[in-house]
Amino acid sequence: MSQHDSSASPAPSTVPLWLLLLSVGTIVGVSMGRAQSMGLYLPHVTNALGVGRESFGLAMALTQLLMGIGAPFSGALIDKYGAGRIVIASVLVTLAGIWFMMTATSSNELLVSGALMGIGVSGTGVTSLVGTVGRLAPPEKRLSAMASVGMAAGIGGFVALPLMHLLIENVGWKASMLWLMAITALLIPVAWPISGKPVAVTGGPRPQTLKEAIAEASRHPSYWLLVAGFFVCGFHVAFVMVHLPAFTMDKGMPSWVGPTALSVVGIANIVGTFLAGQSGKYVEKRRALSLIYFGRAILFLGFLFVPLNPISVITICGLLGLLWLATIPLTSGLVATFFGTTWMSMLFGFVFLSHQIGAFLGVWLGGRLYDMTKSYDAMWWISIALGVLAALLNWPIAEKPVARLSQASAAKA
Repeated sequence: MSQHDSSASPAPSTVPLWLLLLSVGTIVGVSMGRAQSMGLYLPHVTNALGVGRESFGLAMALTQLLMGIGAPFSGALIDKYGAGRIVIASVLVTLAGIWFMMTATSSNELLVSGALMGIGVSGTGVTSLVGTVGRLAPPEKRLSAMASVGMAAGIGGFVALPLMHLLIENVGWKASMLWLMAITALLIPVAWPISGKPVAVTGGPRPQTLKEAIAEASRHPSYWLLVAGFFVCGFHVAFVMVHLPAFTMDKGMPSWVGPTALSVVGIANIVGTFLAGQSGKYVEKRRALSLIYFGRAILFLGFLFVPLNPISVITICGLLGLLWLATIPLTSGLVATFFGTTWMSMLFGFVFLSHQIGAFLGVWLGGRLYDMTKSYDAMWWISIALGVLAALLNWPIAEKPVARLSQASAAKA
């Protein structure tokens, strides 16, 4: 008989699902909201240190990269030792990162700050904790439960931007960082419902080891298609988040249009992610992903051919928001479908690493091509082409468990 996987018959959680989702949602919302809003400190930190924007930008780019690199490692630790203790360790690392930024006296200390915050978010963000929800939620509620984690990330970003702005304006940027540290520290007691080590089901063959899980995934063609598709997601999201405000100003629009459009993206994302979590009842996850990426490509055409004004930009961004983080429950759900939930956090972490590499390239290439051409047209065309490519990559995915899980289910039956 094939090796037993605890996800084939998961041990029931002793924590009510609503409390599990409240705990994970709060941790993810605070962590992702803070990470998405650190750009508010750019003028204050650079003015205080007397350095250019490149130093701060490099520190934030390092945060993004280490979020991706750290994701599979944090995921593996969570899968082995449980989420609670990893969340606590990650919170402490994040607090150190915020402290380094607040007290920085040089660009090198900014880099240390960025690195620490990236490592911290890798253990408290969507990627690491969606696996915990996937493992503990009942199978029939798994996709919608994982969608709620993506919704929490969107809500966190929507709330964090105005809250951090108000703190900076009312108490000053350094004092606001102390508040930020206090809010982040509150995640330690919030992690209690997800404390404890994962419990494997007894009575079957030995569980799959980490090395075996990696080897199995590396031989799975559909997993590689999923990894490649998620690269495109990161490219799209990071490019739009960083460059859209400048793009709208280049088109002669007021400075408020870009931030407002991005806020609309955040609001619509909540709806889109919820719908993605419900879509599993009606359409295969791979098909839904293909439609999302193709839909993005169609919407990006609007930035090239639709007459642009504040209303049209905000309308396009509202539609884009419906497709924003809707990829998360579908992509993570496919990982669970392929391999079960025993090593889900780690295996989704590798998918997320591809996302962050795409994000890094989306931000960098957007600036590079703009400096060369004084236009974002090339980036919109690249984003369109990548959207079509991702749609094609996800379409042939085989949405079924690996033979190990199928055989285990048959043997159990």
